[in-house]
Amino acid sequence: MTTQPKTQPVSRLLNGYAQENYFDEMLDEAGEVRPHYRRFRELFQSLTPSEFDLKRQSVDLAFLRQGVTFNVYGDSAGTEKIFPFDLLPRIIPAAEWEMIERGLAQRITALNLFLHDIYHEQKILKDGIIPPFYVLSGKHFRREFVNFNVPRDIYIHVCGTDLIRDEKGQYMVLEDNGRCPSGISYVLENRRAMKRSFPGMFESIGVRPVEDYPRELLGMLQHIAPAGVSEPTVVLLTPGAHNSAYFEHTYLARQMGIKIVEGRDLVVRDARVLMRTTKGLQPVHVIYRRIDDDFLDPTVFRRDSMLGVPGLVNAYRAGHVSLANSIGTGIADDKVMYYFVPRMIKYYLDQDPILPNVSTFLANEESDKKYILENLHQLVVKTANESGGYGMLIGPKATKAEIEDFRQKVTAEPRSYIAQPTISLSRHPTHVEEGGFEGRHIDLRPYIIYGEKIEIIPGGLTRVALRKGSLVVNSSQGGGSKDTWVLYGDE
Repeated sequence: MTTQPKTQPVSRLLNGYAQENYFDEMLDEAGEVRPHYRRFRELFQSLTPSEFDLKRQSVDLAFLRQGVTFNVYGDSAGTEKIFPFDLLPRIIPAAEWEMIERGLAQRITALNLFLHDIYHEQKILKDGIIPPFYVLSGKHFRREFVNFNVPRDIYIHVCGTDLIRDEKGQYMVLEDNGRCPSGISYVLENRRAMKRSFPGMFESIGVRPVEDYPRELLGMLQHIAPAGVSEPTVVLLTPGAHNSAYFEHTYLARQMGIKIVEGRDLVVRDARVLMRTTKGLQPVHVIYRRIDDDFLDPTVFRRDSMLGVPGLVNAYRAGHVSLANSIGTGIADDKVMYYFVPRMIKYYLDQDPILPNVSTFLANEESDKKYILENLHQLVVKTANESGGYGMLIGPKATKAEIEDFRQKVTAEPRSYIAQPTISLSRHPTHVEEGGFEGRHIDLRPYIIYGEKIEIIPGGLTRVALRKGSLVVNSSQGGGSKDTWVLYGDE
């Protein structure tokens, strides 16, 4: 039964905010403010619209001055854009976050066990838990590294796992980003912006800090250094200034106090990586690489790559340099592998998933393919190895031509596609250009560091689909972000 949108006069600024028929992060089913938002509401309602606008303009100007930007691939102008930021924070109570943390730790543990297994004994394939075809045909499965022992037995050191909430408010995993997940710089800069805008709120409300992330990241990188190296030299390897996440690369290197390098800055001699400096060649022991496997080493992978370092893989094999994330992790965030993660958790940990997957159909399974092709108009279809909101069909919003295009693609290459029902992502009040506040769909990307132990930043990147009715939160597709507040308590 359809109900009429509820309107709750939360504050002068939020008067007229319509909850509508979605799970709303701030308002409950009765239109009342949820307990963990009440203190924020009390403080926020003292602002006048003009004071709020001044704060917004101040943040935009600060982001512009500090270069908090991203590049959009395919933009003919090649211009950098400010990552849109909404001043209304997404708030998560302590008990809710504790459940999320346990679920994420469980998931990254299982994924790492899976990667070690498929590059060694392949027991999960031999036992029939995952059909071998799906792993062995994966674009990012690296046969070259079967039986290779990665440092500390850790494959995914940094992971960004995307979470959504359905119409009942249940958290679900949308996908795992286990290669070069981006976005953490916006988390840190968003928090700095909010502390400048609302200096007294954090202590008053009891918000957990996120500022330790660079220190924890550096600690993990030092932890995986080659054996016998007591003071490792760590560098961040970037594709260069034209990469969409270049701001983040420079930001993280600066925050960790390490050098940022491009492939041309490194050279391999006697299976050891050296960095060109004004004082001559200096040894490098750990590389936080923000370059995909394909471009890392032109002597092993793509021969036309100008971004990587010839001989790097040989140095890695020799144990003279460590990489984060390890080569070969891409098979774990293949969207087809996502389908099997609940099986991995059961197989390796003998546990049920704390955070469930979204219901998923594999186009390579005949019964699933038949269902997908008959229901393209109401499904979300994704390409197995695309990211950033690209290579995706949102059936309910697609044209007939787009649907037919995907019908042909799925039929031609079924291994390359999965499909999921359209989930009504939870919504959050968000400032809109026309003035006032409206509900916009959001997701959450927490960041997990796996080193000596598992560390999860309290919060992560809340991405918001700024276009009315849109379910696509990616910055490249018109999305923005919010600060994510994890509370010390539940109210």
